[in-house]
Amino acid sequence: MERMPERWTVEIGEAILGRNAELAAQNRSRFQDAGLRVINIVSSPGSGKTALLERTLIDLYPRIGMGVIVGDLQTDNDAQRLRRSGAPAVQITTGGYCHLEASMVARAMEKLDLSALKVLFIENVGNLVCPSAYDLGEDQRVVLISVTEGEDKPLKYPVIFRNADVVLVTKMDLAEAVGFDRAALEQALCQVAPQARVFYLSSRTGAGMDAWYDYLEHPSF
Repeated sequence: MERMPERWTVEIGEAILGRNAELAAQNRSRFQDAGLRVINIVSSPGSGKTALLERTLIDLYPRIGMGVIVGDLQTDNDAQRLRRSGAPAVQITTGGYCHLEASMVARAMEKLDLSALKVLFIENVGNLVCPSAYDLGEDQRVVLISVTEGEDKPLKYPVIFRNADVVLVTKMDLAEAVGFDRAALEQALCQVAPQARVFYLSSRTGAGMDAWYDYLEHPSF
């Protein structure tokens, strides 16, 4: 069996990312026209993206128009959970794709009244590798890392952290129990993502959430 030349794979990959970049630019233009701030939230599975968004929507949605586009491999459980806050949430079921793409976001936004929103969250599929290559048209990229994942996670997955505007360290209520080493994480982030703002919080207890809320309400904070 004749082996496919490696350059074909490279060329196909470049074509896919090139097309995604075009669509992301279109998304970004539409978001800007609507006066909408868009935040792409990424993390490994179980870091607490949905819990963070649930608490954020419950606390802020009554005074700030917020909506969510949720990416998941199979179910719409997260969107159903977030809708209980009263905020609009649209589910993208990727059917096996380990990331969201700009084309998926473009279709999902048609189900939202963008004029009624000030902030749109995009909850990406739980993965620290694939989403790093795909611009969705967002303004900021927020990466979550929980205290249970290991302080060296930024060193293991440098690309996603290198492109982060904000890093949220979640599940701080478990920090003592799991022996979380804050200094080690900060050293890793300093190496890989010195540009990122770092917030420590617990969605369960609410500790540290005020700083996150200030960031959402006052982008220059």
